[in-house]
Formats: sequence, C-alpha cells, structure tokens
Amino acid sequence: MKEKLRINGGVRLEGEVTVSGGKNAAVAIIPAALLADSPSTIENIPDINDVHVIIEMLRWLGAQVEFRENTMWIDPRTVDKYNPPYELASRMRASYYFAPVLLGVFRRAEVPLPGGCDIGARPIDQTVKGMCALGAKVETLGGVLVAQADELIGGDIYLDMPSVGATVNSMLTAVSASGTTCIHNAAKEPHIVDLANFLSSMGAVVKGAGTDVIRIRGGRPLHGANYTVVPDQIETGTLMIAAAATAGDVVISGVIPTHMEALSAKLLEMGVNVQSEDDWIRVRSNGHFRAVNVKTQGYPGFPTDLQQPLSALLTVANGTSIVTETIFESRFRFLDELRKMGANVRVIESTAIINGVERLVGARVNATDLRAGAAMVIAALMAEGTTEIGGVGYILRGYERFDEKLRGIGASVEKIRVSEN
Repeated sequence: MKEKLRINGGVRLEGEVTVSGGKNAAVAIIPAALLADSPSTIENIPDINDVHVIIEMLRWLGAQVEFRENTMWIDPRTVDKYNPPYELASRMRASYYFAPVLLGVFRRAEVPLPGGCDIGARPIDQTVKGMCALGAKVETLGGVLVAQADELIGGDIYLDMPSVGATVNSMLTAVSASGTTCIHNAAKEPHIVDLANFLSSMGAVVKGAGTDVIRIRGGRPLHGANYTVVPDQIETGTLMIAAAATAGDVVISGVIPTHMEALSAKLLEMGVNVQSEDDWIRVRSNGHFRAVNVKTQGYPGFPTDLQQPLSALLTVANGTSIVTETIFESRFRFLDELRKMGANVRVIESTAIINGVERLVGARVNATDLRAGAAMVIAALMAEGTTEIGGVGYILRGYERFDEKLRGIGASVEKIRVSEN
C-alpha cells in the first residue's frame, strides 16, 4: 500500500501553528555528536524520516541512541565502525556529513555517496577540496567516498562557492584538526550558525559563523553537550505561503523572524500582510496577489528551498512572474505537475515564466522531491475541488506531522492508503 494526501481546496486557514526544529540543522548536528567523548542530549529534533535514517546509521556504527518527544540522547563511546552501508546512506543527502566525523574519530572514513531528492547535480568536489586542504587523502571508489589521514592539520580552505554542504563538512573536519582553520567563502545559512553553536557547546572554538569567513581552532577530544536546535526556517516559510495562498489569517509561532526576511519581503511585495514579533509571524491575505520576480540565492537571499512553494502561489498571481533558480537546475520539474492543475508556466533554461491564472483545479499529482511536495500541498489548498498527492514519502522526509498541523489551522487534508495497483 502507498500513502497519498487528499486535500479539499478552497478552505481558509486560520489559527495558530507551531514550527518544529530545523531539519537542515538537525541532520548536521546529530553526526557531530560522534566527535564527543561523552553523551549529548539534543532537543527540538524534528520527528521526520531523515532523522530516523540517521538514527539507523548511528546505531549501525555502534552508537547508543534514544529518541522520544523530539529529544535525542547520543552516546558515541561505543562507535566502532567507519563504513556505513549503501542501503542507509542512499536514503538521504546528509549521509555525507558522517565522512568528516568518522575521519576525525578513526582517521579513516568510507561513506557511500549521498542520496536524497533528485533536484539536480550536487557535486561533492568542494567537500573533497576542504578535507584535502587539512591533510586528508580522498578518493571516490565504486561510489564510495574514501578518506584517510594520519594527521589533520589546520589551514586555509577556499570554497569556490558558498556551498552549505561543503561548509558543514569543512567545519566538521576542522574541529578534529590541530591548529587553526579558516574557511573562506563560507555559507551563511542559519543552520551553519546552529552547527557552530553546537560545536562551541562541545568545547570547540568556532568564530565567524554567519559571515563568509569561519575560523576554527581544532583539536579533540570534545565533550558531550545539551543543546536545542533552531526552528525550521523552511517549514516556517512553507506555512507562511500556505496561509497567504488560502486568504488566511495564521500566527506561526516558535520561529525566528529575522531568518524569514527574504520571504517576508516578497510576500509584502505581493500584497500579503506580514507582521512579526520576537518568536511569531502573523500572515494575513485577501487572496489577491501581485506578480513578482524571484531569484534564489544563498542566505540572506531568497532560499532555494522556498522557491517551489512560492512558485505554486505565483500561479494565481495577477500578471507574469519570473523565477530564476541559481542553485539546483532540476528544481522546475514539479511545474509539470502544476500544469495538470491548470497552471500557465514555461521554463527557459534556469528561469520559469509564470503567467497567473484565475484559479487552479484539483487533480491527481505527484511530489517529485521534498520541497516540490510542499508546493503541491499549497497548490491543492487553494485549488477548486479535490487533489490527491502521491510521493508522500518525500514530504515526510522534511516536514513533521505536516498534515496534522494543517488540519489544526482548518485545512481539509487527510492521509490515505491506496493500492499500488
């Protein structure tokens, strides 16, 4: 049996919803806990499929793990393997965050190349560059990243682009290297800062996270820590867009409004009312939107992970919107699904031209990746009639209890099981 989401559109969202912990922060912080010489307790971990895959990976490597009520306890002292299996690594992109961690612990790591969503090429050459700059020998053999080093020594890492994955992996390598490492052209996303704060709580010296130069004074052992993960920036944005799309009035709580400034600015430009205070954002809309132009960029620019949900909203905006995707070249595949619902869109290379239509109509569609799944949910919420969305597994990879949260603010959404035939 497969799972689908069935959504009856045209229902106004209203009320209050609380955001879960950050997926992108959690999947970097959890592997880092293996660098400690004592257990760590990490709170506000989202209960999502990617986290459960990481738990399987931790246990396979030998760690002791407990996870309940969004709190994870990890004891790394029994870890005795450096080569997680392909069956686990292929199920998520963040599996390669284990490579620098295991290299630091064992001076050797054999980690299959990562899986996850098919949204375009996501090369690991910058990750390899960072590890080699600190003294590791790295090669790819049969789809496996093999890294080894007799000694890791701090140095300068110059990234060709501010890649989040390469920045995370360079940080995780640097904390095990003797001396000081400078990561130049580093990514600035909130989850980079969160990882830096976690490493600091373990005893590492990390400065400059959130800027384009991060300095780390390395040297293990590190100690276990108690830590709380930041709210999920992308879930926050998805709920903001959903509220706007349904002419709703929703308060999204447990958030960091400064993380959402790029999206808030676009929604305001479209005619949506956005207010915020210390830890909440209120989104109100009359259901009429102006077309806007969007270009994805690294933080603090408009995030690529919110491009697809916002593009769904732009299908009913008044006028023509131009959306330029600069991060992942295959992130427009989901537009084929939106066309089934009546969207007027065309793609020219890395740009989508979206001509707003009066309304979308419910249809049977499929999520082609995680954030595309969120986009299909938003399209379904504002469509006329009923929409069935397949590929629910993609959505569950990154959104905790998404259907429950939407029902809590008025959405007509249910998870259904259907025969594979």
